[in-house]
Amino acid sequence: MLNNIFELEKAALAIRKQLLKLCTMQSIHIGGDLSITDIMTFLWQYQMVYDPANIKSENRDRFVLSKGHASAVVSFNQAAAGCFDAEDIFREYATDNGRFSMHSCGLVNPYIEVSTGSLGHGMPVACGIAAALRLKGNVQNRVYTVMGDGEQSEGSIWEAAMNAAHYKLGNLVAVVDHNGLEADGPLDAITGLGDIAEKYRAFGWDVHEFDGNDMNKIKDNFDALPPPDSQMPIAFICHTVKGKGVPFMENQTNWHAGKITESQYQACVKLLDEEFKRKWGI
Repeated sequence: MLNNIFELEKAALAIRKQLLKLCTMQSIHIGGDLSITDIMTFLWQYQMVYDPANIKSENRDRFVLSKGHASAVVSFNQAAAGCFDAEDIFREYATDNGRFSMHSCGLVNPYIEVSTGSLGHGMPVACGIAAALRLKGNVQNRVYTVMGDGEQSEGSIWEAAMNAAHYKLGNLVAVVDHNGLEADGPLDAITGLGDIAEKYRAFGWDVHEFDGNDMNKIKDNFDALPPPDSQMPIAFICHTVKGKGVPFMENQTNWHAGKITESQYQACVKLLDEEFKRKWGI
């Protein structure tokens, strides 16, 4: 596991480079992968209690990707955590017998807790897993689920939100990747969800808003989580930038999914490296 902000940001940089490399080979959901890279890196390489050598341990944290199209960023972080080799992803992605594709599938990848793709499904499943842990008497592990902001227009999200509050599932942590864009355009122009944080508060959740691309803010909020046996489910509303780190992709609806050229990849990597060195003075 990583120990400090420098290591975490360096790891997130490596994940962004891997995503962009894959994006030269296949069309992937690159915009949403990049927006949630920092959160995913933190979860898989610092936060979660998870042993790749014992993936069925009852004493593990559970992860459910509700925004199933962000599968690539999960896969590369699972590789970094020791589940498999990153080269496996490049070799197998979107192949007939591969373990990796545009949506996570537990039938071919045993490190996937729940297969997802259709939006609005992961959150209710995560809620059910959290309730099951409580019934089993497990008060030490958490369930983490990551959702998109456009996904919040699904009614199943709010049914699960009511259920989690009613059953006092303080072991459930729901992360919303709030980048303001969905596949068809700006969130406000399509679903008009308004203040997502206030909605979760109204449903009885412990809600925290912060910059989801700021590793310091991410760490501060996760480090301050109450014990898993607490009584209020936690919602992290993470304000992010779609396509974060790649200027021509940032805040662009048309980069919800796509493919880049080798020359674009090289230019992106150069920019990412320069920004990292500038920030850290190296």
